[in-house]
Amino acid sequence: MLERSASRIALCALAVAAIGLPLAAEPNILLVSIDTLRADRLSSYGYERNTTPHIDDLLARGVRFSDARTVEPLTAPALASMLTSLPPHEHGASRNGLRMRAKLVSFAKILGRRGYSTAAFVGNWTLQDRLTGLGEHFETYSSVLNRKRWLGMVKSEATAEDLNERAIEWLDEHLEGERRKPFLLWVHYVEPHGPYELHSSMLEQLGIDFATEVEAADRYDTEVAWVDARTGELIDSVFERVARQETLVVFVADHGESLGDHGYWGHGRHSYDASLRIPMGLVWEGRIEPGVRAEPALITDLARTLLSAAGLESPEFFQGFDWLPVLDGDDAPPADRTMLFQAHKGTVLGKEDATKARQKGLLEVARIVGQRKEVLRVPKGRRQVYDLGEDPAETDNLASGELSPELASWLEEVVRGLELADDLPPPSLSDADMEAMRALGYID
Repeated sequence: MLERSASRIALCALAVAAIGLPLAAEPNILLVSIDTLRADRLSSYGYERNTTPHIDDLLARGVRFSDARTVEPLTAPALASMLTSLPPHEHGASRNGLRMRAKLVSFAKILGRRGYSTAAFVGNWTLQDRLTGLGEHFETYSSVLNRKRWLGMVKSEATAEDLNERAIEWLDEHLEGERRKPFLLWVHYVEPHGPYELHSSMLEQLGIDFATEVEAADRYDTEVAWVDARTGELIDSVFERVARQETLVVFVADHGESLGDHGYWGHGRHSYDASLRIPMGLVWEGRIEPGVRAEPALITDLARTLLSAAGLESPEFFQGFDWLPVLDGDDAPPADRTMLFQAHKGTVLGKEDATKARQKGLLEVARIVGQRKEVLRVPKGRRQVYDLGEDPAETDNLASGELSPELASWLEEVVRGLELADDLPPPSLSDADMEAMRALGYID
């Protein structure tokens, strides 16, 4: 496995030039991602509160994946994996504040080189290009950090309204061009990332009595409802300008949120499904038949699937699965799929922690096959095994005996990949970066 991993890293820098297939369908692609959105907090995923009527309406017009997961429950690592279809130990951004390898291949970069106009508007401090290297993959990459959302943070975030305004301004400029090209537009909302803000305008919709004490989980739900409304506004604005049949909409979260499960608030440090499970869907009216797919899916599947929708083949080292032939009825979903995960500390604390920052940050590796989930807590050597079918809340640890050879092999590959990635330039976090990361919960 280590040889394959090293080969993939070497091939990444050469792959785009080798892709010479003609564009076929050329749909516009609108990618909407929401930070820290736990799947079971959406009404369409079974939540009793009316949190997400607009997102539910969107997903009802396409395919909703009911069993999708991220590959790491941290923002920058997860979204870098979404773009490159590589796990964090290969793309290098295994923790917030650690940059990706330069000159990697991504679906955004391939689309750009094949004629798409590409733009990204992101509202999370951790996604700035100087901290991630994500800007290399888009013609326009804008971190919108124009206001203070939370007490103690100075112009460190953007609201979803801010992002919508910037994204639609870009789209209008794009559509005014003399030569119409298809576009890839990515908008990443920071809500409902903690610390959770109370949106009192959403209380009535959610059936929350403001006269009683509002708990943290209630505030989280108001954040979800608020960003749902802004998502609906973005979708409406886009479809006032382009035809639905010409536009593939992708909806996804980077990771979930613990919300007190297992005695933990936040995300990133554990591989429980509360943090790994994500909502994910594809909507392309007139092209993708609406429905629900219950087979396991991963955030890394989006790269292959979107390139396939544009009539392009993916590099062989992309590790996700192409769902388009399955959705067309021409192929079967992956049988007995093995899914692999990793969890890391949130943020490099400073210059003194920069040496071997990736290796020092590894907390857990995990593996799911069918309903069996095996997790290793790396620093303590604690092993956990769960039957997700019988115990979806992961409360009954069935572990006995030794670590499975398969998970041991995955641990070895991750560790070796992190060692190779630690040759990359060290992070450079300013005092403002550290303040923002601490406010976001990435530094204890």
